[in-house]
Amino acid sequence: MINTKNKFLLDWIDESAKLTQPDSIVWIDGSKKQLDELRAVACKTGEMIKLNQKKLPGCYLHRTAVNDVARVEGRTFICTEKQESAGPTNNWLQKDEAYKTLRKIYKGSMKGRVMYVIPYSMGPIGSKFSKIGIELTDSIYVVLNMAIMTRVGQKVLDTLGESNDFVRGLHSKADLDEEKRYICHFPEDNTIMSVNSGYGGNVLLGKKCFALRIASYLGKQEKWMAEHMLILGIEDPKGNVSYIAAAFPSACGKTNLAMLIPPEIYASKGYKVWTVGDDIAWLRIGPDGRLWAVNPEAGFFGVAPGTNMKSNPNALKASMKNSIFTNVAYDIDHNTVWWEGLNNDPPKHALNWKGEPWDPASGEKGAHPNSRFTAPAKNCPCISSEFENPDGVPISAIVFGGRRAKTAPLVYQARNWEHGVFVGSIMASETTAAASGAVGVVRRDPMAMLPFCGYHMGDYFAHWLEMGKLLGDKAPKIFNVNWFRTDENGKFIWPGFGDNLRVLLWILARCNGSIDAVETPIGLEPKPEDINIDGLDISRSTLNDLLSVDKACWLEDVAGIKEFYKKIGDKLPAALRSELKTLEQNLK
Repeated sequence: MINTKNKFLLDWIDESAKLTQPDSIVWIDGSKKQLDELRAVACKTGEMIKLNQKKLPGCYLHRTAVNDVARVEGRTFICTEKQESAGPTNNWLQKDEAYKTLRKIYKGSMKGRVMYVIPYSMGPIGSKFSKIGIELTDSIYVVLNMAIMTRVGQKVLDTLGESNDFVRGLHSKADLDEEKRYICHFPEDNTIMSVNSGYGGNVLLGKKCFALRIASYLGKQEKWMAEHMLILGIEDPKGNVSYIAAAFPSACGKTNLAMLIPPEIYASKGYKVWTVGDDIAWLRIGPDGRLWAVNPEAGFFGVAPGTNMKSNPNALKASMKNSIFTNVAYDIDHNTVWWEGLNNDPPKHALNWKGEPWDPASGEKGAHPNSRFTAPAKNCPCISSEFENPDGVPISAIVFGGRRAKTAPLVYQARNWEHGVFVGSIMASETTAAASGAVGVVRRDPMAMLPFCGYHMGDYFAHWLEMGKLLGDKAPKIFNVNWFRTDENGKFIWPGFGDNLRVLLWILARCNGSIDAVETPIGLEPKPEDINIDGLDISRSTLNDLLSVDKACWLEDVAGIKEFYKKIGDKLPAALRSELKTLEQNLK
C-alpha cells in the first residue's frame, strides 16, 4: 500500500481528479504483483498482446492509434508568461491561455477510466543528480512503460517526503483527437500536460518532456546540464575506463555508438566498451571540479526497424526479455514480433502494425518506420557497472556529430571550450531519403537539442559558456565527428559501427595529452598516421581525404550558420559571433 502525507501532492491529485473525473484512482507501487495484474487487464481489453513466453519472456505487443505514431513537434509547446522565454525555435503558448485551453479538453476526459498515479525518479533514487516526477495517466501502457523507463514506487515518495520539489505530469488519452492533441511544458511551474495522444514520446512524460525540456530549464537555474547525449565508457587493456558523452541528431547512429562492439583487432587486446546511457545525460560539476554525468533513465526506448544482430546485437538482446514492442509486425504462427531489417525472413502469417492481415510480398511495411521497443537497461549485455552509481561517471570528452556528405571531416577537436560551444551550436545533418522532404538539405540542430530545449536557444548557448567558466581547466575537451563522408558515387567512405572506436581512441589520446594534432582552419585534426586503419579496406590517401577541409564547402556552410544565428537574434552570445568571424577569416 502506497503511503504519503505530502500535502502539495495530494492537493494536486485531488484537483486533477476533479477536472478529469476518473471512476477510481490507483497508486503505482512498482511491485511485480501490481504490474502483472495491470498486464493481465491490458491483455483482456486488447490493449496489449502477451507474446511467446519461451522465446520472449515477459514481453508484450502494443499498437497505438493509426493517427498517433510519433512525437508531434507541431503540437508540442513551451508555455511561459512571455514569448521571449521560449525563444524563436520553440512553439510558444501564453501560459494562462494554455491552461485555459487545456482545462476544457481535460474536463471529464477520464470518465469511465482509472487514474493511475506514478511516482517516479529520474536518475538513481536519492542521488544528488536525480529529480522526482509524478505522472497521472489513464493509460496502462504508460504505467508499464514508465515502470521500465524510470524507477517507480514507494521509495520515490519516501525520498520526496513533504517537499513541493517535483515535476507534475498530467496525461489523458482523452479521445485521441489529433486536432486537440497538445504536449505542453510549463517550465516556470515544473508542470507537463499531455492530452489526446497515446504514443510513447508524447506520453511517457519522464522521457523528452521532463528529462530534456523541463530539466534543461532546471539545469540553467541550478547550474547543471540536461543534454540529449549518450554516455559510454571505454576500457583499455589495463582496465582503465574513460567516459565520453556524445550528441547526434536522429538517424546518425547514436544508439549504435552507445552500444559499440570493439572490432576484433581491439577486442583481442582487451578493449571493452560499456553503455551508461543511449539517449540522455544529466551533467553536474563534482566535488573534484570535473564534469560528472548520469543517465536519468532506467530503460531504452529504441527504434525497432533496422535493429538486428549485425547492426546492434546489444540493443536486440536487451529487448528480448521484459520488454514492450509498439507498432511492429505480429507473427501469428509463433506469437512473436518482426520488423523490417530484423532478418530476411518475414513471417508467413502476420498482422501489420495496424493489426491487419499482412503479406510481405505486398510491398507495404509490416512494422511502422517509427515502431519501438521499451527495454530495461539492465538487460543490455554491455551495461556499465557504473549505471546505478549515484555519483555518476567523470566525462573526459564531449563529442558532437552529424550526417555531412562533404563538409565535416572524420574528426576534429575544438581549440577550447568556447570554440567547442560554437562547434555544438552549428551542428547540422543533411536529410536522408528517410526524412520527409528533399534529400541533402542541411538541418541545423545545435547540440541535437533543437526540439528539446525548454527555453530560449540563445540563453541555452550562454548557459553552456557559463558552465565552461565554472569548469575552468577541468572542462572536458570537445570534438566533432562525421561517420558519413561519401565518395563521388555517394557511398560511405568510413566503415562506421565498431570501427568508430578507432576515432574515439584518438579522442581519448588527445584528452590525456599523449598525442599531437594539426592546426586547420576549423580546429585541430589528427595526423593521418595517428588513426589506426590496420585491417580496414582504407588506404592512407583515403584517410587523408576523410580528414581534408574543403574551404569552398565550409564557406557555403558559414552562410548557412549566419542564417541560423539570425533566427536566434539578439540573445546570441557575442562569443559565438566572434567564433564565426574567426572561422570565416581562417577559411579566407
